Amino acid sequence: MSQGTIKKVAGPLVVAGGMRDANMFDVVRVSDQRLIGEIIEIHGDEASIQVYEETSGLGPGAPVESTGEPMSVELGPGLISSIYDGIQRPLTAIMEMTGNNLKRGVEVPSLKRDVKWSFTPLKQVGDEVEGGDILGTVQETEIVLHKIMVPAGVRGTIRSISAGEYTVTDTVAVIDTPNGSSVNVSLMQKWPVRRGRPYQKKLSPDMPLITGQRVIDTLFPIAKGGVAAVPGPFGSGKTVVQHQLAKWAEADIVVYIGCGERGNEMTDVLNEFPELVDPKTGYSLMKRTVLIANTSDMPVAAREASIYTGITIAEYFRDMGYSVALMADSTSRWAEALREMSGRLEEMPGEEGYPAYLGSRLAQFYERAGRVITLGSDSREGALSVIGAVSPPGGDISEPVSQATLRIVKVFWGLDANLAYKRHFPAVNWLTSYSLYVDTMANWFNTNVAEDWMDLRARLMRILQDEAELEEIVKLVGMDALSAPDRLKLEAARSIREDFLHQNAFHETDTYTSLEKQHDMMLLVVHFYDQCVAALDKGAKVDDLIALPVREKIGRFKYTANDRVSAEYDAICAELSQQIDKAIENKEDF
Repeated sequence: MSQGTIKKVAGPLVVAGGMRDANMFDVVRVSDQRLIGEIIEIHGDEASIQVYEETSGLGPGAPVESTGEPMSVELGPGLISSIYDGIQRPLTAIMEMTGNNLKRGVEVPSLKRDVKWSFTPLKQVGDEVEGGDILGTVQETEIVLHKIMVPAGVRGTIRSISAGEYTVTDTVAVIDTPNGSSVNVSLMQKWPVRRGRPYQKKLSPDMPLITGQRVIDTLFPIAKGGVAAVPGPFGSGKTVVQHQLAKWAEADIVVYIGCGERGNEMTDVLNEFPELVDPKTGYSLMKRTVLIANTSDMPVAAREASIYTGITIAEYFRDMGYSVALMADSTSRWAEALREMSGRLEEMPGEEGYPAYLGSRLAQFYERAGRVITLGSDSREGALSVIGAVSPPGGDISEPVSQATLRIVKVFWGLDANLAYKRHFPAVNWLTSYSLYVDTMANWFNTNVAEDWMDLRARLMRILQDEAELEEIVKLVGMDALSAPDRLKLEAARSIREDFLHQNAFHETDTYTSLEKQHDMMLLVVHFYDQCVAALDKGAKVDDLIALPVREKIGRFKYTANDRVSAEYDAICAELSQQIDKAIENKEDF
């Protein structure tokens, strides 16, 4: 254990001398108040430490003590439903101990030591096990079965294992290793946050993470185990998009990181998540959620650690074989913390003052996502999907954080302030957004939903792109200058925008749309357009076609309950054909 003294204090950066025996990324305790810090640079016997708590009042000569261990998180029963700060201190337990304001130097274990959990063994004495194998289970919440795994790197024979009520530190099994030593396994294990948890192999991203949000699932899908960025200016709906994904995405566990967000916004999350009813189980959404709250008024260094804390917890549940969705809101605030610490270290600044290693740090974070075969002899499949919100200043995505993120992620949901101003939500701009997973998942959609899924998607995209070109002509010479087929194309595009892409997150039925219903909605819009084009060729008037009464029913189809979708679809198709025939009969006589 290395001990030294403070030489310099610069905000959250403390320089300590006499630390020659310390290592990079060791956790240290600073001053007699025992503030938590982490070594981020070493020169000779001087260590630069980022302190995760307020440093006012510290001065030269105060003691610094290294724990000899890297920044780690405690992983075990009790994680679900918990609310932590950026370095996994339980905020609820600290509030009960010290009041509403977070006090410095408080030492509270991340997982409660006095709670007993009912452990049910799945292995027995004499079984051969290896790292990642499931020894037994604990029913953590009504909907999450917590699997107790053999720690990574441990292999041997079980000498003892027994059912019963245990705290997270009690030994539940003893494993004899081939070298003659024995390992005591408890319900809890520790893992350093800056090192990704190991797995057997990474799988191809060829399955979608179904979200029930039409603009995402149909036009810009994310793969299970994929990464997505949601850049957007203030008020464009980033947080609501992430709430919708947390609630509806096909994920067993949700990890939500509020990284540098405004306090009132984080308060909304903390108040709303317990009240949100999980549609899959009927219980509160918090029964499968871990929240990490690191608001903008908390020390800036802890903001830098928060996303590593969150993704390590997410990897732990992925290793159990669960599908995990991680929401980071927002990585821009995390990058700002990096910039501040880099400036205090007097490093050479890169573009807009961000450190030169911004891109590599972002890549290290996003690369920990993926669909994997986990460790262990039973070959479980787990997935960790990461959705990172980006808050570019002034909505300008040419700034360094947005550009570095776009070089790494494969899905870009560009939120548009103009769409949000028009009350079009989700405000995902269909002309600037993209998904590079579309081609790898095309076979899945065509096989599991409908053979023509990708063809329909391509037609919708083509119509929307044609609309953008026609809008330029309309602005120059007016609507009257367009031909009848072009006017029809604009109407079809309007139907796609208003009837299909516009989705009400607060409507009981429209908040989530199954893939089958999305397919029917696409078909209705395409049927309307195709039959109108054919009717035009037969002499029907374009004004009659645009004013067809059935269009209102096509628009309201998204509010149809799931058990009535098929019947309503057939009725609308029949009515559309009748009204098209009537429009052809009323054609002009030349």
